[in-house]
Amino acid sequence: MAAPRALAALGAALLLAAGVQASKYSREANEGLAAAGAKRRESGEFRVVRLNQVWEKAQRLQLSAVKLAELHSDLKIQEKDELSWKKLKAEGLDEDGEKEAKLRRNLNVIMTKYGMNGKKDSQLVDTNYIKDGTESDTLDDPRLEKLWSKAKTSGKFSDEELDKLWREFKHHKEKIREYNILLETVSRTEDIHKNVINPSEENLVKEEILHNKHRELKEKLRSINQGFERLRKVSHQGYDTTSGYYAFSPRRAEFEEPRVIDLWDMAKSANFTEKELESFREELKHFEAKIEKHHHYQKQLEISHQKLKHVEGTGDKDHLNRNKEKYAMLEEKTKELGYKVKKHLQDLSSRISQGLQHNEL
Repeated sequence: MAAPRALAALGAALLLAAGVQASKYSREANEGLAAAGAKRRESGEFRVVRLNQVWEKAQRLQLSAVKLAELHSDLKIQEKDELSWKKLKAEGLDEDGEKEAKLRRNLNVIMTKYGMNGKKDSQLVDTNYIKDGTESDTLDDPRLEKLWSKAKTSGKFSDEELDKLWREFKHHKEKIREYNILLETVSRTEDIHKNVINPSEENLVKEEILHNKHRELKEKLRSINQGFERLRKVSHQGYDTTSGYYAFSPRRAEFEEPRVIDLWDMAKSANFTEKELESFREELKHFEAKIEKHHHYQKQLEISHQKLKHVEGTGDKDHLNRNKEKYAMLEEKTKELGYKVKKHLQDLSSRISQGLQHNEL
């Protein structure tokens, strides 16, 4: 009897030690995240000067914790692209300046998205549209405003479904914004092209670039029209609770996240074999899970931010320090996941774009 009891005691001790060790590693990992963030802030958040300037301006605007983390992810992607472009330029591989122009356009999209382009109508305005502990914003389109108002007051959606639907509306707003910026760029390029008197080889290259931009515009407009029709239907009929899709749909949803739905719709139009399409579908499932994880951390970050503001008013220094550590860890994790989501989205979009180009050949 003594031997079994001794073995049981030894097993319990080992389990306890393992638990303590795991907790230690988890705590050290979290502390490492927070420390890495603090060190980066001391030396400059980004390796590109103008991106640091954008980041500092955003902090002066007092954006919410979630919005700042989202901006940080966008700027990290911009940083990666700008550093890659610098290498290309050093090797003489961007002679027509198209990649540089695209970088400027992307930064313009970011500045507009966060209300930093100096235009009053793009400033982030807090409204009473949705108060789910994450974000509130306007939709900048009367048709979208009307649909959202109808959905919100219809009684057909739970709080969780309204949260999901709001993300779809915001995603649609971003698509329209990106389309308008690209349209403005194309219009300016066309005006310059029309004023060219003597055609040259360089102008023929620019004409090809213009053709590619028109194709991109056409694809974006198709996606916007499809997205609006989807929003119109779900706003009127609601989600089908048994399938997770819309009540009007006879089939089960492939995906629920709006960015993933767009990617899947485009993938089905691209020049993929059946095997490639199935592989892409599986990758989109992993991507959607990554997005949901990011959403989870965004919500936890907002909760932590609210709690931190509350604790700051109590004067309890120990409690305040603990909450600051937790907030710093959640902030870094949210930024890290946001970057991974955007990088994955960029890679998936690039692969689809290549497939769509093959369709035109």
